[in-house]
Amino acid sequence: MTTFGIDVSKATLDCLWLRDAQTRRIKTRVFKNTPAGHQALVQWAVKQTREAMESLHFVMEATGIYHEALAQALYTAGARVSVVNPAHIKQYAQSFGRRSKTDKRDSLMIALYGATQQPRLWQPLAPEIRALQALIARLEAVEKDIQREENRLEKAELASATEAVADSIRSVLGHLRAERRRLIELIEEHIDRHPDLKADRERLTSIPGVGPVIARYMTALLRSHAFGSASQAAAYLGLVPIHRESGSSVRARSRISKTGKASLRAKLYMAAVVAIQHNPDIQAQYQRLLRKGKSKMAALVAAMRKLVHICFGVVKHQTPYQVQTR
Repeated sequence: MTTFGIDVSKATLDCLWLRDAQTRRIKTRVFKNTPAGHQALVQWAVKQTREAMESLHFVMEATGIYHEALAQALYTAGARVSVVNPAHIKQYAQSFGRRSKTDKRDSLMIALYGATQQPRLWQPLAPEIRALQALIARLEAVEKDIQREENRLEKAELASATEAVADSIRSVLGHLRAERRRLIELIEEHIDRHPDLKADRERLTSIPGVGPVIARYMTALLRSHAFGSASQAAAYLGLVPIHRESGSSVRARSRISKTGKASLRAKLYMAAVVAIQHNPDIQAQYQRLLRKGKSKMAALVAAMRKLVHICFGVVKHQTPYQVQTR
C-alpha cells in the first residue's frame, strides 16, 4: 500500500509521499487547502505513483474542521483515508527521540505512522449526523456565551455598576436564552425527522438517569464514532481510571484521564447523580463500591462510566434499557 502523510493547516497541505519506509525516500509538495488544491493533490499523487487512487492511502491528523473537506475529497476520489488522533502521532514521533518540529517532519511522522501502525480507515459521516453535530456545537457556543454574560452580570451587580450596564447585560442574556431555546427546538425537530436518530433517542431516554440533554449528546457521539466497545466510548470521554504505581514507593491515587470534552463530562456527572437514585444497576454498583471503602467521588465517577456503558449497549443492540440487577 502506497502511503502519503499530510500535515494539514488552515491554509496549506504539506503532502509527503513515503516512497520507501526503510530508507526514508520521500517526495514532498505543498498544496493550498482549497477545493482546487485538493484536486491538484489527487492529480499529483496519481501522476507520481502511477497507481490508481484505490491503492493509495492518505493519512492525516484530526485538526478541528480543517481536515474535513480534504478527507471527503480524497474519499470521493476513491482513495483510502485515515484521520488519526494527533496525540497518537505525537507519541509515535517521541518514540524516535524527535526534537525539532517542521511541517515536513510532521508529514513524515504521519506517513510512517500510517505505513507501520495500520490506522483505522475513515468513513464520512451521514449528512444528518453532520447536521446534528453542527447544531449541538452551536448550542454549546451559545451556552458558553450565556455563562459569560451571567458572570458579567454578577460582577456588575457586586460592583454597583450603573443600571444601564446591567440592563445591557440582561438584554444580551435575554437574546441568548431565546436563541438557546430555538436551537434546542431545532435539534429535537432534526432528530424527529430521521427515524434512526429518533429511535436512538427513545432508547437512550429509557435509561433512568438519561434525560433529553444526555440523549441528544450521546446520540450524536455514538452515531459519529465507530467505537468497538463501551470501554472505548468511556475512554474517549475521559472516564477511564489512570493508575500511578511504580515499585514499592509510588502509590499515587488513581484519577480519570479527563480526555475528551469537559462539557459533556459535566453533563454526565449530573446525570450520574440522578442515576444513583433512580437507576437500579447504577445504584447497586454505587452502594457496592461504597461498602468496599471507595470514596463517594470515586463511586460517582464509576457511575458516570457505567452510564456511558449502558448508553452504548442500548444503541449497539437497538433495544431499550433492561434492568440487569436482580
